[in-house]
Amino acid sequence: MSPGRARPPISEPSAPWIVVGAAGTLGQDVVAAAREAGRDVTALIRKELDVTDHEACAEVLTGAGVVVNCAAFTRVDDAEEHEADAFAVNAVGAANLARAAAAAGARLVQPSTDYVFAGDAGTPYPEGAPVAPRSAYGRTKAAGEWAVLAASPDNLVLRTAWLYGAGGVNFPRTIVRVVQERGTAAVVDDQRGQPTWTRDVADLLLRLLDARAPGGVYHATSSGDATWFDFARAAVASAGLEPESVRPTTSAAFVRPAPRPAYSVLGHGALRRAGIEPIGDWRARWAEAAPSVLALNSAT
Repeated sequence: MSPGRARPPISEPSAPWIVVGAAGTLGQDVVAAAREAGRDVTALIRKELDVTDHEACAEVLTGAGVVVNCAAFTRVDDAEEHEADAFAVNAVGAANLARAAAAAGARLVQPSTDYVFAGDAGTPYPEGAPVAPRSAYGRTKAAGEWAVLAASPDNLVLRTAWLYGAGGVNFPRTIVRVVQERGTAAVVDDQRGQPTWTRDVADLLLRLLDARAPGGVYHATSSGDATWFDFARAAVASAGLEPESVRPTTSAAFVRPAPRPAYSVLGHGALRRAGIEPIGDWRARWAEAAPSVLALNSAT
């Protein structure tokens, strides 16, 4: 925080919020959750703020109390051939926002990803596990984490994974559409993670800020774990389709440019130490989310 500047308590509506990347699936839910909680939110989309422009970041963030960076290069496979472009957004952009937030006396929240890990564990990754990304996307997001935490120990990094939400393209909606159109779908059963609703991530973000949780890394994923095959069957069942229409397959059948982590289960020890309840079991949260997430499928 700048010397002599008093920041309004971050749990109060008097602390202005700026959400960057507000048009994305997570950004939409962060904006909605913050406004529902009475926060004064400025929502910025890409054409309103280019995070790779340091001067623009410094100008826009003046007066902010909380900054949430939902801007990201998330095209995992494209990042393999365009790592410099991904680095510009995920690392340099995060650093620009972190420096500007620190100068403004604001707290920055940086969503990150399970891809910072190698994906070869057999038990949930703790927050302090060494990062070992195997993809360009993971490398650039890991660099963004470092930049954000280096700028201020007050900042928060929220690693999440397997996101779905009502806004934008998502896995469950896509699988339901494929089964509706083709009658069947093959889904990998050898990658394990935590399907996570973006609304739950937004809610957790608010709870962390309201509790004045210590800065550092937290894992914003649902509890429990599943394979993509498990999640696909749950999705089609919620759409009133036969779960057996989804068939298991292996990652070898779907070779992609970027390696996918085989094991993306994240632990929630830091949340519990901060007195914050982790997001609930993924199946229960999916049951709550399904009507809104699958609404477009039922409308077509």
